[in-house]
Amino acid sequence: MGEKISKQFDPKTTLQEIEDQFQMFQILNEEGKIVNEEADPKLSDEELVELMTRMVYTRILDQRSISLNRQGRLGFYAPTAGQEASQLASHFALEKDDWILPGYRDVPQIVWHGLPLWKAFLFSRGHFVGNQIPEGVNVVPPQIIIGAQYVQTAGVALGLKKRCSKTVAITYTGDGGSSQGDFYEGINFAGAQKSPAIFIVQNNQYAISTPREVQTAAKTIAQKGIAAGIPSILVDGMDPLAVYVATRDARQRAVNGEGPSLIETMCYRYGPHTMSGDDPTRYRTSDIDNEWAAKDPIVRFRIYLEGKGLWSEQKENEVIERAKEEIKAAIKQADETPKQKVTDLISNMYEEMPVNLQEQYEIYKEKESK
Repeated sequence: MGEKISKQFDPKTTLQEIEDQFQMFQILNEEGKIVNEEADPKLSDEELVELMTRMVYTRILDQRSISLNRQGRLGFYAPTAGQEASQLASHFALEKDDWILPGYRDVPQIVWHGLPLWKAFLFSRGHFVGNQIPEGVNVVPPQIIIGAQYVQTAGVALGLKKRCSKTVAITYTGDGGSSQGDFYEGINFAGAQKSPAIFIVQNNQYAISTPREVQTAAKTIAQKGIAAGIPSILVDGMDPLAVYVATRDARQRAVNGEGPSLIETMCYRYGPHTMSGDDPTRYRTSDIDNEWAAKDPIVRFRIYLEGKGLWSEQKENEVIERAKEEIKAAIKQADETPKQKVTDLISNMYEEMPVNLQEQYEIYKEKESK
């Protein structure tokens, strides 16, 4: 009986056939050359320059944030260098009214979506003002609980659908986040409801120190979207054009009522997982670092734009200097924000303060008045 069934249906072959479908989508290769002319989004010169500007600016923001963290002037910080194409090219495909539900490494996207930089610095410090999002900026504070933003995004997207809004909710997690239960629950619920959501897994190869191949037996993370019945794609996450196209198309499907999509971006974080004590030299080799350094999204895009006569060393230096000045002004504004008090924390926690907290509030209020 078992032999008869195996002749009719071979589960190993079925798995292999599914995995073979997920070939990495790429438009711009490591040498800065278009290798998929048909898929080229044909962005205007102005759009190409703007995307490059944001990537360079964000690399400087990352460098300065690391420095500020080491000086004790920032709190929690997760480096972003190496993931600029994955983060910013996906954001570049969005509209202002779309919603972003970020993970803790995704501060650049919400800054470019409208969150003032000085508030992003306050978020890092754990200051409540950093979580006070300005009116009209459709973002939520970065999620610290790994994967939780996937369930939240499914809910936000369903709300957008019920309001008949032609907008989407987009979220990000890493390869480690795809091992969380919230990941599966989020994509499954959104798929069942055909909600306008875009789920991005930034596969930067290591969930803190756990290599991707230990996370899952699946050949790709993208293929997991198939189980939820949603379109899924594996993308070269160091290629800004490919990431842009994948996100643009996912957004178009979503607003057309075709439901969510899952995008896996193959990328790399050049720095540690966070600045909270992680040492990547303990679990990554210099050979692996060098291999991915050759795929740097900024270097790749720079070569491409220089070939089109759209970028130069002078232009890049201008962006770098502007970034440094704006970061300096933003950290100054963050420094000038009144320090958070215990009474602020207590009063912001509940709409109606419980009796036990009222007692504590009065105690700290008296202490702070001295």
